[in-house]
Amino acid sequence: MRETLAEWRPAIDEAIADLVPREIDTDYLESFFGDPTYEYDPDGIQRALSDPLWDLLDRGGKRWRAVLFLVFVDAFGDDPSEYLPYACIPEILHNGTIIVDDVEDEASMRRGEPALHHIYGEDVALNAGNAMYFLPLKILTENPAELPAERRLAAYEMLMYELNRTHLGQGMDICWHNEREVRITPAEYLEMCACKTGCLGRIVARLAAIITDRPADVEAAVARYAELTSVAFQIGDDILDVENSLGRAGEFGKEFGNDIREGKKTLLVIHAIEQSDPQTAHRLETILETDINTDEEILEALSIIEDAGSLSYARDRALDLAADAREAIDGIDVDPAVERELREFTEFVIDRDE
Repeated sequence: MRETLAEWRPAIDEAIADLVPREIDTDYLESFFGDPTYEYDPDGIQRALSDPLWDLLDRGGKRWRAVLFLVFVDAFGDDPSEYLPYACIPEILHNGTIIVDDVEDEASMRRGEPALHHIYGEDVALNAGNAMYFLPLKILTENPAELPAERRLAAYEMLMYELNRTHLGQGMDICWHNEREVRITPAEYLEMCACKTGCLGRIVARLAAIITDRPADVEAAVARYAELTSVAFQIGDDILDVENSLGRAGEFGKEFGNDIREGKKTLLVIHAIEQSDPQTAHRLETILETDINTDEEILEALSIIEDAGSLSYARDRALDLAADAREAIDGIDVDPAVERELREFTEFVIDRDE
């Protein structure tokens, strides 16, 4: 899977550049948005839209959602290269949610550098992030694969449904972030992940099934696979933040204990509070609630999580989800090599090291 990601990433970035060029000019604006009523400002749009987008993309990111879309297209027997523009849809949507999430979460860092709102301002970041919900829809309008009208409509309806559920998940996450008490259950946390993260995975799978005209049962099966894999990926992210922070306990720095600094109610935190004595649980809640933590407080919170066995618990839940994802695609008629790649991907999202 790492080789597949590396192989497709340059082509995906090139396709994104066709949609949102690195350099904005009047010709692009007129071709994409139509003739101006009066006059466009290419320089302003460059600084407010293209620069933030490419700043984030150039920092890294695996493009796994776009690549997974292409793997599904391949699994369904079509040529992935013919559908590269459509691979941009979930990738741009994902990066749009990142920009907006970082503002809402008051995040300080993203992919090793300051979050975009610290560089461009909250107003520019929010506008760019919101624009990235809508820009990819233009691909369906331009219809590069010449899809019939009913498939394009099905894709639009699917995107609206899944994006609404994405914001349902974000709403839950924001609500919990603003509460001092950790009152949520593991099931509620997983539901939030299924909406906020899982729906982007479902978009990947359902879009591939829709545009290649797969039957409804196949679309449902791959959507289930993608949702479960995405939730496992999110739990893997939560585990990585703790493990990497514990591994750098003597170094500290801005990327040390990000989730704790942001007060995130992760599955590990929920489990640690359930398993700890009341005094220790209250102490963890207090650290999470504090606006600015010392490095020593972050390390104390991480130690509470580790001592509660929450890392092992979260990893086991992620492994169970990955196994359920593999089961979801049992019986689908796809090329064995591609099926093996899909199965390997469920392991990659948990065992990756970054």
